[in-house]
Amino acid sequence: MPSLEADFDVVPHLPLSVTGTADGATRPTTPSTTSDRIRQRLQAARASFLANDNIAAYLEEGELETLQEEVVEQVRGLLKTLVIDVDNDHNTAETAERVAKMYLHEVFKGRYHPQPKVASFPNVRELDEIYTVGPITVRSACSHHLVPILGHCWIGIQPGERVIGLSKFSRIADWVFSRPHIQEEAVIILADEIETLCKPRGLGIVLKAQHYCMKWRGVKEPQASMVNSVVRGSFRSNASMKKEFFDLIRQQESLL
Repeated sequence: MPSLEADFDVVPHLPLSVTGTADGATRPTTPSTTSDRIRQRLQAARASFLANDNIAAYLEEGELETLQEEVVEQVRGLLKTLVIDVDNDHNTAETAERVAKMYLHEVFKGRYHPQPKVASFPNVRELDEIYTVGPITVRSACSHHLVPILGHCWIGIQPGERVIGLSKFSRIADWVFSRPHIQEEAVIILADEIETLCKPRGLGIVLKAQHYCMKWRGVKEPQASMVNSVVRGSFRSNASMKKEFFDLIRQQESLL
């Protein structure tokens, strides 16, 4: 009986882990870890996953828990690479578990958890007077060194189509700042989120913070701080409204 190979080109079976096929076409590899699966999902959707992006929409049920387990192992490996005896040192025996939980559910929760629920309501009274909220505590981290950024922000609104409760500004700010950031981008991201939620006629944000990458290391300037702001809508186009906004937050700042 003639061999099949005589009439046909027999292509051997290739495992899923390879990156190509016998005809030269590419084939995606099978993700081996939770972070690989999430990253592949993000890349397939052409979604950004920079340090200050929120990726909660791309996490499937149960993946935050398995990602935390993966981070534990990576942090433990870092400690061992730093030549810390985590197997016998009672002070660092559970440090990896603490750090993983802290990153995913506390200091970087703004990356992995969905936006807090914020109810907005129609501006039925057509309110148009400026109001400010602050100081709102800022707790973030420098994306260059992963050390704290601590400070306060003030938010000013000229209401537009919708209004939200005062406490919701604090919740949204905490969610946005709980990611690795540079301060210049953080205030813009917060402004974008507030505009989406309540569509104000005017919006202003001032952020004043101290950076521990400058206090704790590097030049070690303990009193230095950074102040930046963003103004949009009527606060940008109307000089008197812009002045009123800054005058109001100056009164709040004097109470610190």
